[in-house]
Amino acid sequence: MRRSGPWLISIPLMIAGSQVAHALAYRLVYPQAQVRWRVLESTGHGYFAFLPVAAGIVGAVLLAGCLVIVADAARRREPGPMPAWAFALLPILGFTVQEFTERWLAGSDFPWWMVLQPTFRIGLVLQLPFGLVVFALVVLLVHIARRVGAALIGRTSAPVFAVAAVVSPTGVCLPRLSSLSLGWSLRGPPLPPV
Repeated sequence: MRRSGPWLISIPLMIAGSQVAHALAYRLVYPQAQVRWRVLESTGHGYFAFLPVAAGIVGAVLLAGCLVIVADAARRREPGPMPAWAFALLPILGFTVQEFTERWLAGSDFPWWMVLQPTFRIGLVLQLPFGLVVFALVVLLVHIARRVGAALIGRTSAPVFAVAAVVSPTGVCLPRLSSLSLGWSLRGPPLPPV
């Protein structure tokens, strides 16, 4: 279970981030709402009516992932690592498959021309910054869920940002060097006590 928790948080957030980048790409290319809606309907985006249902499913999976991490932290298990490449590659791959499928279901035989569309290029570029934001959100949510799980069993976890103790310069002890190591062959006066 400890490997599934971060993925159950990451995948829904990647889907949400990809969809926000998708919508932003269409908004940037077609700033007029009437033109944008006409283009969206002609390119297979008629499924937007089911967006509340999809958002509910994504939210439920996200909540399940948080609960898995809380339960693992309460059992003193560390969550599995999340590869950083997944946050760069999976949104790009998902966006490409989504655009291809939308055009294909809208009636095109093999919509290879989708890569020439400005909405595809802008949406593809937007996937990387949104992937970075999703990565930061996943790290934050995993950390919060681990803290909640630790608090449930009464164990305090180490703070994220620990303040280093300040050492005063008077407490530093320097080693004494012998006069022979400094190149002096004669004995001088005694050294003062430290």
